Amino acid sequence: MQTPEPHDPHAPGADLKAAAQRELSFRQTAAAVAWSFLGIRRGRDYQNDVNRLNPVHVIIAGVIAALLFVLGLVMLVKWIVASGAAT
Repeated sequence: MQTPEPHDPHAPGADLKAAAQRELSFRQTAAAVAWSFLGIRRGRDYQNDVNRLNPVHVIIAGVIAALLFVLGLVMLVKWIVASGAAT
C-alpha cells in the first residue's frame, strides 16, 4: 500500500488543507456569516464566498455569531421580564 505524497492533490484531506490556506479579511468573513444568518445572498456572491473564504474562519465566526445571537436573546428576555411588560 502506497502512502500519498505530501503534495499529492488526491491525498485524503488535501482539499481541506488547500481551503484552510485561503485568506480573506475578518470583515469579509463576518459579512458572509451575517448574510448567511439573514438567509439573503445572491448565488454569484455565495459561490465567491465558497471559493475564497477559509472554512476554519467561517466556522469560528459562525460560532461567535451564534453565541452573540443567543446572548442577545437572553438579555432581551431578561429586560422584558424585569420591565414588567410580560405580565
